[in-house]
Amino acid sequence: MDDSRLVSVNGVSYTEAPAELSEPADDPFTGPIRDIAPWNFTVLAVLMFVVTTLSLGENFIVMFVTFKFKQLRQPLNYIIVNLAIADFLVSLTGGVISFLTNTRGYFFLGKWACVVEGFAVTYFGIVALWSLTVLSFERFFVICRPLGNIRLRGKHASLGLLFVWSFSFIWTFPPVLGWNSYTVSKIGTTCEPNWYATNAIDQSYILTFFATCFILPLGVIIFCYGKLIQKLRKVSHGRLATARKPERQVTRMVVVMIVAFMVGWTPYAAFSILVTACPTIYLDPRLAAIPAFFSKTAAVYNPIIYVFMNKQFRKCLIQHFTGMGIIPESNMNPTSDRPGMTAESQTGGEMSAIAARVPAAAHNTSPKSEDPPSDCSTFAQLPIPENKVCPM
Repeated sequence: MDDSRLVSVNGVSYTEAPAELSEPADDPFTGPIRDIAPWNFTVLAVLMFVVTTLSLGENFIVMFVTFKFKQLRQPLNYIIVNLAIADFLVSLTGGVISFLTNTRGYFFLGKWACVVEGFAVTYFGIVALWSLTVLSFERFFVICRPLGNIRLRGKHASLGLLFVWSFSFIWTFPPVLGWNSYTVSKIGTTCEPNWYATNAIDQSYILTFFATCFILPLGVIIFCYGKLIQKLRKVSHGRLATARKPERQVTRMVVVMIVAFMVGWTPYAAFSILVTACPTIYLDPRLAAIPAFFSKTAAVYNPIIYVFMNKQFRKCLIQHFTGMGIIPESNMNPTSDRPGMTAESQTGGEMSAIAARVPAAAHNTSPKSEDPPSDCSTFAQLPIPENKVCPM
């Protein structure tokens, strides 16, 4: 039925369009939501294009270089590569879809795609978050050695990966089954858990999700890195200031890691708790979208913090793309390299150098010669002497 009508104004007649055709639709699956100018979606689309492109590129490089160089494929590296995979998948699903939907101004892909996107982004995002947590625990395990001389092996790292993916699935799949739900956000171009649910069952999921996927990992990270800093101070006590450079660098790295975790995830966690506690609160859709979009930026700076700031990984990366760093065999005597691993050569693997000194500091005994630092080799921890290359 045609709802248009003929209107005469000052003797001029024209046909007035139906109200539903002249105004944006209320349903974000059929058209842009009301009261949001199109330029807002253009800004979000550009932002998501930049973030997604950087994230996909950085994390692909991490996976490619790790696959390329055998030296980097060590047990503690498993979780770092896992982090890169999770961040890559977050950008591949959430980043690409958010870019497409913001170019149109609404979630034109439909409700089923909203559920898939909401689950995928939440699942891979929590996998990345728990990867950071397990990484902090593994560093605590390697440096502080709470179980004595038990070292991190491949089976331990594999169990860590199994835990991360299984635990994350347990707490992100329930909305698909009906405990809460995945729905379109207030901005109308991305999907997420229904933070605005008012019934007790759905709110119980949000509170449980918040406790298991933010409070718990944050507590583990703070505990592990706090113990690590404490151990570094104990080991470096009484040493000359010039010899404490590796410890200072690791301490700064730890602080950056914790701050990055808080910056990426605290706004989103605070937002979810706020709207769960006050589901009737009114927030401007643009303001409500900031925490979700901001959390996606973690996929960009995670590789920079955990990989690209590492000297060993950088050397392998430069060698692959430029061919530089190849040294004659006569200069690759491992015995001659070992005495030089006290100053500059330590800066690329501060943590393993410290780990080698922990037993001496803790028990006032020298490390045994049959206990080489290579047992804990990792591009996050193991130093490569300046005159060595990255074997493939």
